[in-house]
Amino acid sequence: MRPMNPIGGFIAALATAIALAAPAMGAAQLPEETPVHRLKATRPELEQHLGQLRQLAQSGKLGKLSPEWVRAETSYVVRRLEEGDFRVGDRLLIAVEEPGGGVVGGGIGGGGAADRNAVKSPEQQLTDTFTVGASQELTLPGVGVVSLHGVLRTELEPFLSGEIGRYIKEPVVHARPLISLAVTGGVNKAGYYTVPADALISAVLMAAGGSTKEAKLTDLQIARNGKTVWKGDALRRAVAAGSTLDELQLQPGDEVVVPTKSGAGLDALRYVAAALSIPISIYTISKIF
Repeated sequence: MRPMNPIGGFIAALATAIALAAPAMGAAQLPEETPVHRLKATRPELEQHLGQLRQLAQSGKLGKLSPEWVRAETSYVVRRLEEGDFRVGDRLLIAVEEPGGGVVGGGIGGGGAADRNAVKSPEQQLTDTFTVGASQELTLPGVGVVSLHGVLRTELEPFLSGEIGRYIKEPVVHARPLISLAVTGGVNKAGYYTVPADALISAVLMAAGGSTKEAKLTDLQIARNGKTVWKGDALRRAVAAGSTLDELQLQPGDEVVVPTKSGAGLDALRYVAAALSIPISIYTISKIF
């Protein structure tokens, strides 16, 4: 019998704790927000929602919606459509396959000293983690500066395929936008972690070294700008159902808070996320590509 994978074991333990605390019936209820707030919202979804908002504004029949909410929601959708999803400091994981197929070195971070000292092919040079600049630009080896202005997360891979295709014939490009989350409280390595949008909360906690003996996983919370946006039964059901960060509508900069048995909750732990000394780590969950 093979030993359990550490990530798999942690996920199983988390799921068990969640299941024991969650009500026995009912599907996970996501916050009452539209799908356009998801990290991986598509352009057609955004455009459709924008059309509905404009129809509401023109008709004046807002029902329970306030005019302020409609204006703010409209501005949000227009901004995403026009400016795109990428901001300075965002990180992108890119891999370009060699002509024979596959990514040399087994993906990012692979290869020994001999591989690192060898002359890299164009595909190898483009297989790395890249950071978005102040003007929403991406600087790629052998390609140059590529503007991501107006590009959505869901459009990244085909967009980069086109840009890289100007220099490499028929490239096979894999690209994953990463988001930075703070993990605080009852974990072994509190800090900021950069993970894919389709990661699970359990994998994010594993990136932070897993939970401590004092952790109260059933009291898990998600905070944004100092306010709790997920907690209690709703979050427990969503995690138990295997909802991804995207499905939970998490945003870059959100905080995953693991309260402890000693009673430390969100307020007591907040200083941890604000501390400038916390390192930012890129955590590649299993095989992303």
